[in-house]
Amino acid sequence: MGTASTLAIGTANPSNVMLQSDFPDFYFRVTNSDHIKEELKDGFRRICQKSAIRKRHLYIDEALLGANPEMTTYGGPSLDKRKDIISAKIPELGAAAAAAALKEWGRPVEDITHLIVGCNSGGSDQPGADYQVARLLGLSLSASRLGVYHQGCVVGASTLRLAKDLAENNAGARVLAVLVEVSIIAFRGADGLATQAFIADGASAVVVGAADSAAAAGEGSERPLFEIVCSRQLTVPGTGDAMRGLIREAGLTISLVREGPSMFASNLEAALRGLLGGSVTDGDWTALFWAMHYPGGRLILDKVETALGLELVKMRASREVLAEYGNMGSASVWFTLDGMRRWSAANGCGTAGEGCHWCVLCGFGSGLTLDLVLLRAARLAALIHANHYTKLHQSTTR
Repeated sequence: MGTASTLAIGTANPSNVMLQSDFPDFYFRVTNSDHIKEELKDGFRRICQKSAIRKRHLYIDEALLGANPEMTTYGGPSLDKRKDIISAKIPELGAAAAAAALKEWGRPVEDITHLIVGCNSGGSDQPGADYQVARLLGLSLSASRLGVYHQGCVVGASTLRLAKDLAENNAGARVLAVLVEVSIIAFRGADGLATQAFIADGASAVVVGAADSAAAAGEGSERPLFEIVCSRQLTVPGTGDAMRGLIREAGLTISLVREGPSMFASNLEAALRGLLGGSVTDGDWTALFWAMHYPGGRLILDKVETALGLELVKMRASREVLAEYGNMGSASVWFTLDGMRRWSAANGCGTAGEGCHWCVLCGFGSGLTLDLVLLRAARLAALIHANHYTKLHQSTTR
């Protein structure tokens, strides 16, 4: 049995699109925030303007908030109402992304042996979102399920580690991993304005399997995209309060200290050396391609570029996802991998990793925790087959 690889990627978003330039006026209107001081309004507009976000996909709209006004009130008890809504939205969106990944994979859904569903915005009812996604997709009743809930944005990396372990230690295993975030749980008026400027809704999914030698060479029906080589997690000591996500009666409150992006960036090189051991790049970080999550938005990308001395092009894929989708939490990094392999195919690169062989996928979360996964990109020639790069992105409807 070989090393586990991602064999397909799928993504999904709500059909409702909010332009970032329109969001401040929308936000003040739907939250009845005319009483907010004008300087706070101006500050929020500046945050949105400097966010490097062009648009976001959101279930939130005026109709939904008009029917649930308690969700717009600062500190208003609304958790029950929020959970009622997202209990349906999370499985719906996750199943749409999973269906796109399964379509690309091309094998029967019954061949999925394991399902992992990760979500920070909910899903932890019993039965949880993992059960609901399995039901919507029609997975085998013998498929093993695992829900990873309220673990922060590091789940975009740590779920790949779990999928790798399952695929490599269970003969013939094919793991469907799904990450889904719905920001309804965190939307509220006149609170956490920086958070309101970034959060968005999206889901991404991958199929992971340990391919045999024929498949690894591109000769079988499955085509590896990114080999999952190894992973490493680092917790920065004394930073347990630097980033917090708390479930309260008013929903999910999210906070990151102002120094957070710098703290992540300044500890990243140590984590990288622990992951790579000097054997891949000898400290030449520009030799890698990067799939980077972005707590705090564009600032963490800027800080990482400076800390590691990266060329600006190295964060191209992550910045494009931020611009077109905002911060979809844990789901964001797999959107980046998806965009990266499509860009590579369109631009004649030799590998799915923009011409590079090695990638570091970075997830950041509370702790402060850095979760890194080393990926190796497949040769692009082995990936171009049977409309492999046909647009598979799915949009859900209301």
